Amino acid sequence: MFIVCTKKMIASICYFCMLILVSGVLYWSTQVPVSACPAEQFCVVLDAGHGGIDGGSQGKTGVFERDINLQITNKLEKLLKSLNIIVVQTRTTKEGLYGVFASGFKMKDMQARKKIIEKANPDLVVSIHMNYFSDSSVCGAQVFFKPNDKTSKDLALNMQNLFQKNLKNAKKSPKEGDFYILTCSKSPGILIECGYLSNAEEEALLLSADYQDKVAYQIFCGIACYFNLKNQPKIG
Repeated sequence: MFIVCTKKMIASICYFCMLILVSGVLYWSTQVPVSACPAEQFCVVLDAGHGGIDGGSQGKTGVFERDINLQITNKLEKLLKSLNIIVVQTRTTKEGLYGVFASGFKMKDMQARKKIIEKANPDLVVSIHMNYFSDSSVCGAQVFFKPNDKTSKDLALNMQNLFQKNLKNAKKSPKEGDFYILTCSKSPGILIECGYLSNAEEEALLLSADYQDKVAYQIFCGIACYFNLKNQPKIG
C-alpha cells in the first residue's frame, strides 16, 4: 500500500519531528548530571585546618575541629572533581604536616601547607575550619577573605550570601581575615568557619553527615559561580 504525501503533509511531519527534537534537547539539558559537564580546567587547593596533635576547637561531645574539617573537605573535593576541577588537599588524613617531631609543630605545619599551595599554584585557596566562642549562644557560618584582595572579597560576599539563604543562623556578612593560609601565597583565597562547636545545637548539626553535605554543597556552588562555569548546578 502506497501513501501519497502532499507538500502540506510533509511540512506537518517536519514540524512534528522538530518539536520532538527540541523537546528532547530541552529535556536532556535539564537532566545531564554535573559530572557530564566538563569545565575549563581550574585548580583549587582545599585546606582542612589543623590536624594531628593540633585538634583545633573541641565541642562538648569531645569532637575535634580537625576531624570535621577533613570530613567536609573530602565531600567538597568530590563535588569539585565532578566539574573537572583539579583539587589539591593540604592534608588527606587526620595527621598534621609537621613530621615526626612535635617541636615547633605549628610553624612547620603551616610552612608545609604553604609549600603545597605554592607548588599547586592554584586559582583559589579554600581553608575549612570550625569556630569556638566563650558565649555558647553565638553561632553561624562565616567567610573570611584575604586582606586587600578584591577577588577574594567578591567571592566571600557571594559565598556568605549563599550561606545566609541556605544555612541556619549564618552570619550576614563576611570579614577580612589576616590568616597565614590566605596571605602566604599570591593566590586569592577564603577561610570558612562552618559553624561553632561551642554551640550545642550547631555542634549537633556539624556532626551530621547530611548537614556536612549541605555545607559542602553551598561552598561548591560558590566556587562554581566564582569560576563562572557553564552548566553549574542550581543554587538553592
